Amino acid sequence: MTAAATLRTPDALARAGLVAPERLPALERVAARYAVAVTPAVAELIDPADPADPVARQFLPQEAELDAQPSERPDPIGDDAHSPVTGIVHRYPDRVLLKITHTCAVYCRFCFRREMVGPGGLKTLTPAELDAALAYVAGRPEIWEVILTGGDPLVLSPRRLREAMERLAAIDHVKVVRLHTRVPAVDPEAVSDELVAALKCPGKAVYVALHANHPREMTPKVREACARIVDAGLPMLSQTVLLRGVNDDPEVLGALMRAFVETRIKPYYLHQGDLAPGTGHLRTSVAEGQAVMRALRGRYSGLCQPTYVLDIPDGHGKVPIGPAYLDEGVAQVRDPNGAAHAYPPEGFILKE
Repeated sequence: MTAAATLRTPDALARAGLVAPERLPALERVAARYAVAVTPAVAELIDPADPADPVARQFLPQEAELDAQPSERPDPIGDDAHSPVTGIVHRYPDRVLLKITHTCAVYCRFCFRREMVGPGGLKTLTPAELDAALAYVAGRPEIWEVILTGGDPLVLSPRRLREAMERLAAIDHVKVVRLHTRVPAVDPEAVSDELVAALKCPGKAVYVALHANHPREMTPKVREACARIVDAGLPMLSQTVLLRGVNDDPEVLGALMRAFVETRIKPYYLHQGDLAPGTGHLRTSVAEGQAVMRALRGRYSGLCQPTYVLDIPDGHGKVPIGPAYLDEGVAQVRDPNGAAHAYPPEGFILKE
């Protein structure tokens, strides 16, 4: 039996019964600008009969993607302003992004790099570009952590990954290597023993950050794939984007965070949606996100609490924007339900 292929065009999505044929002309215009890819594992999760299906909202192209808002921008978090050489983003003193590939297993409809990974975009760094990127890291002893991203580094072959990790292992001042990936959640069978072995970096602490946004994504096969990574001694973290109609509900988000913890993945970041072109229909307000986080704090284990963050547009960095519980100017603190409680005033004041 021939293995099912990744669906890469609106026509393929229609033939699979995931979009209505009458929508094809509009969706072809979307696909001409923004890349489309839906793996078999993701396709199995989508309910075509549900117009509000939370998995479909993440991966199936929508006509609304061509409706850009004035506040949106092609490079919403300012990668370009902090890119000294191709493939490197050096926004913070002690760490860099190494965008080793701009190819992904799937293409999220809310991606903040959608202008870079779309049709005609860059693919994988050439050998010369990778040499220059690694020379940049090697020449700056302040760089303590290298984050492999893109694109998705786990779409590379085990051989390519192993070579990259071996070269990072040779840079003494780099102590931590982190990989950001969707692959275990969208193509769990790709997480082979050979791939897991290639993720190891001798002498370095390696972390794998999984991007997933809805508890339905954490299937038994996905959990098994993550177990192969964790059992190999590689700690896992999570990254989630707050999305309207997907996870902007405390019960849904709480279920996802519990699924992470049950899979031995520590919830790490909940991202406010970035101002990428054509993503307004999926973006929540910060106030809505803070309300969801406040509900999580009162109902779910501390292990299940991600840090709610916003990447300030134009490259000014990532900051936590979770709800505050201390009332400014008065000696009181609010519980997760919003009720105010007195706190000794001397506890707020640093005495000489």
